This record gives sequence, C-alpha cells and structure tokens, in this order.
Amino acid sequence: MSLIEVKHITKQYQIPKREEGIIGALKSLFHREYITKIAVDDISFSIEAGEMVGYIGPNGAGKSTTIKMLTGILVPTSGEIRVNGLIPYRERQKNAKQIGVVFGQRIQLWWDLPTIDSFELLKRVYQIPEQRYKMNMEIFTEILGIDEFYQTPVRQLSLGQRMRADIAAALLHDPIILFLDEPTIGLDVVAKEKIRNFIQQINKERGVTVILTTHDMADIEKLTKRMILIDQGRVMYDGELAKIKELYGKNRFLIVDLEVDAKIEVQGAKLIKEEGKRKWIQFDREKISASELIHQLSNRYEIRDLTIEEPEIEDIIRQIYEQGLSI
Repeated sequence: MSLIEVKHITKQYQIPKREEGIIGALKSLFHREYITKIAVDDISFSIEAGEMVGYIGPNGAGKSTTIKMLTGILVPTSGEIRVNGLIPYRERQKNAKQIGVVFGQRIQLWWDLPTIDSFELLKRVYQIPEQRYKMNMEIFTEILGIDEFYQTPVRQLSLGQRMRADIAAALLHDPIILFLDEPTIGLDVVAKEKIRNFIQQINKERGVTVILTTHDMADIEKLTKRMILIDQGRVMYDGELAKIKELYGKNRFLIVDLEVDAKIEVQGAKLIKEEGKRKWIQFDREKISASELIHQLSNRYEIRDLTIEEPEIEDIIRQIYEQGLSI
C-alpha cells in the first residue's frame, strides 16, 4: 500500500445564488437557490514514501482544495483518501502528528511572541522529547539560520525569515509527510535557494515525503522528478517531469555571438531574435541536432561564442494549457 492513496475524490460546494436588486435580495430571504461548484472532480493518484511530487495547476484548478482534504481540513464530497493508513478528516489528530504543512501566505507561528517561544509552544503541543527537540533545533539553526531571529517577534520577521521559521516549525515533530503550498512565494533568489536546498536535504537524509504546490516552475524543476498536473479539478497528467519536457520541449535555442554582424540564414532552424551580433535561433532537436546546426553556422560565419538553452518548463506548461495534452 502506498503512503498516500487518493481514489476518485470529488469536492463540491453549494454557493448561494445572488439575485440582483432589492426584490431579488428579499426573495432570497424566503427562498434561496444554490449553485453547485465542483472544485475537485474525480481525482485519483498514489504517492510512495520518500517521493517528492510537484502538484501544479493554474489558480482555481483545485490544488489547495486537494491539499486541505489530504490534511483533514476539508471532507471530500465523495471518494476515499488514506494517508499512511489514516482517513484524514476522521482521524485529524493522529494525522496531524504525522504531517507537516506550510502554506506560503499563512502562518502557523504566534504573531506577537518571539520566534523561539513559538517553537517552545509547538514542542508542548506535539509532546516532542527534549533531546529530539534540541537536535532538530540545532539542525534548523545550522541549515536555515533561524537563531539570528530567535528573540524577534514573528510579526517583525521579513518574509524570508518567516518562511524559514514556518518550515522549521512544520518539521519540528519529525513528520513523515510535508505539504508545501507556495513555499518560496515572494522570496528573493538567495532565500529561495536556501529553502530548496533544505527541502532536498530533509528528503534525502530523513526520507520525508514532499508534496509541493507552486507557481514557481523553478521549484518544480529543482525539487521534483514527478509532476501531477491538474486543471478544472481534473488530473491532466501524472508522470515524470522529464517525459513532459521530452514531448513538449522539443524546441531548443542556440544563442550565437558573431565576430561580425551578418544576416543569418540556416536550414532546419528559425531565427527568432537578434540584437546586433547576437542571434537567437530556434530548432527542433528531432529534425536537426545541435552539432549539425553549429557545423552549418561555423562554415558560413565567424563565431565568437555560443550557448544552447533548453525550453523553460513554465513555457511548456503554458503550451499544455493552451493546446491541450496529447500523450
């Protein structure tokens, strides 16, 4: 049995229908009509222990709703969820002890208390043994540098500091599963890299299973090998990230710096941009190899430097949403 099992879950909401005008408002007092909104529509997947999975989709696709059902916050309208053998909404306390959750735009620390006091409170909430607590705090201090703001009230922390503290708080009780919802939102490059490295480390060294929802495609590329792509509450793709890149990332880019500016003409490729001596050439790797293209260019032009770039995963995902998925 997989660590996480999701079988045909659906989540529906009944939203009151609003009538226009005063008469409509009066009518709704006596007879209210409802509209059914389907947030998650017959989703199934399983996740093995130790996996890091990217769970992605556009706004309103059903990502956060799914995570809330997995954590026990929401109850599915239909279908079955088991997290390490537990049904989350029926056994919320037991489930809470085995999971850690970080919502990028929310906070689980006490707003007006010094940061260290929040950790002390969580130690008591989760009944963490003293030795284990000290060891975890030493690790978080070493990797995340949270000791630099121990005495600072949470409300005074910068976004990057707050995120580091939140991730440490989510892992303080040694959960086997970590749910990350937009963990690097609004952070600078240095803070993002620090958090990504930490997530990789706890996955590798502790075997923590990570489910990551994000709009930052760099998070997906650097942290996960598997991607579950959803749209309008349904799973569009569940598989290797590399396969998506192989199928939808056929177009590569050759950036060439010429010794002397010239008009570029190449067979089997397309000039898409130029800035003086620098040219951007797009080519399909299934129709012409990079070496063939470089050979063709070097025979015609004096080349100072060149670089090959792979397509951005964000562009690939956008292409899938616009054109649909065909696998």
